[in-house]
Amino acid sequence: MIVASVLPPFSLNLWQDIQVMLSYGFMRQAVLVGTILSLVASLVGYFVVLRHQAFAGESLSDVAFTGALAGAVLGIDPLVGLLIATITVALAMGVFGERLRGRDVAIGTVLSWVLGLGVLFLSLFTAHVSGKGTGFSGVMVLFGNILGLPTEQINAIIFISILLVLVLLCIARPLLFASLDPDVAAARGVPVRALGLGFMVLLAVTISEATLAVGALLVFALLLLPAALAHRLVDRPALALVLSATLAIVFTWLGLMVSFYTGYPSSVCISLLAFVGYVLVVGGDAMRVKSYKQTTRGAERAHGATNTGKISL
Repeated sequence: MIVASVLPPFSLNLWQDIQVMLSYGFMRQAVLVGTILSLVASLVGYFVVLRHQAFAGESLSDVAFTGALAGAVLGIDPLVGLLIATITVALAMGVFGERLRGRDVAIGTVLSWVLGLGVLFLSLFTAHVSGKGTGFSGVMVLFGNILGLPTEQINAIIFISILLVLVLLCIARPLLFASLDPDVAAARGVPVRALGLGFMVLLAVTISEATLAVGALLVFALLLLPAALAHRLVDRPALALVLSATLAIVFTWLGLMVSFYTGYPSSVCISLLAFVGYVLVVGGDAMRVKSYKQTTRGAERAHGATNTGKISL
């Protein structure tokens, strides 16, 4: 809120407001990073929705918190710590995927321990490494820092994102086949298991780089909600991927603009807009279904009354 008080106020001239926002270097940086991450997260997120692996994404976002703080304690780059932790857990989930089904209690217990380990690393970092005794680093990991990423992390995010998109485009067709009907895909010679492991690695890397910008708590919203919206609105996979990417980028841009003129955290604004969009679509679908049922029942009653009148005659 303090930042918002020293910035130009929001006006009714949208184009002018955008120009004012982009006149600041940190906002141009945020728009660039946000656009890149939105594109990658939305494309990967569509396959997460298609493969019913939302729980895996949520689990890896929890692991990301611990991995980033472990890297801080060990004195290595937070992105390196994120990648090591999330990829290791993702591969374990991919290898033991079938064995883990039906073991929700055990999985929940392990994830709770992982979060507790993250809190321990946060305590060690604030008390013995940083020497500041504050939880600011933990807050940055939880909620991200898209407005203040260092140049080396931005360059790393751009490079990794390009690789992710290229790899995803290369495996998109067989991955789509394996996601829709794994048994038939396996019978046709598609390496379903290898694709599953490869996709888990892609998911882990996506969550790792997005955590730096939007945080471990809110990365799930950027990953899942635009893809879930696209999955509900269109049936064709290619069109759904385009719509998912478009929605994610729009939510990110609007969230950054709302954050700039209100002073609220960018990641919170982005995730809130995505959530509101999803609620509106789901609520609209529910109202249409309800209206259709009421219309159908009314028509059936009218038809029944007509038939009854004919019989009485």
